[in-house]
Amino acid sequence: MPSKPTERGGPESPPEPWASFLKALDGLLEETVELHCIGGFVVTMQFGLSRATSDIDILAAVPNRKLAELERLAGRRSELHRRFRVYLQPVGIASYPEDYESRLTRMWPNLDLEHLRLYALEAHDLALTKIERNSDVDRQDVLDLARAGHLDPTTLRERYVKEFRPNLAGDAAKHDLTLELWVEMCRPPSVR
Repeated sequence: MPSKPTERGGPESPPEPWASFLKALDGLLEETVELHCIGGFVVTMQFGLSRATSDIDILAAVPNRKLAELERLAGRRSELHRRFRVYLQPVGIASYPEDYESRLTRMWPNLDLEHLRLYALEAHDLALTKIERNSDVDRQDVLDLARAGHLDPTTLRERYVKEFRPNLAGDAAKHDLTLELWVEMCRPPSVR
């Protein structure tokens, strides 16, 4: 039976195979590890939007020294990946808002996990992690988040200017244009 949705729109508990995958991974860990999750996994599980995904994109692990172990245990081509057909994917290099950690939301706090804690980025922070790549999937995720009422164009712009843009290593002017496109996408059709 599917889990009922939460206020955010995502399920109250992870559907299969995610629940079994997370419990199996938790059973292999010997200490508490926090995962800061992004990508399609958060779009679907935290915000309840329909999108296919077979991985959990990890922005950070706390403690960071556990990241290699997590990848070995549950990454692509691991035994857990073969068994459940889903896996963890540490993100190589990603830009994110400076204060994203203060806005993290615990995913499934009532799920019976002894060591594993999953946290999702807030919707505006999640959108900004996608701005540099700006692929078709990224734009669709942002549009879907906006249509579902999770993104406010003013908050998106303010967070970009204050917490994201100052740390960009690439072409800031290019990302400024992408932001303006995304802000426009976030506006209701009657305001555009």
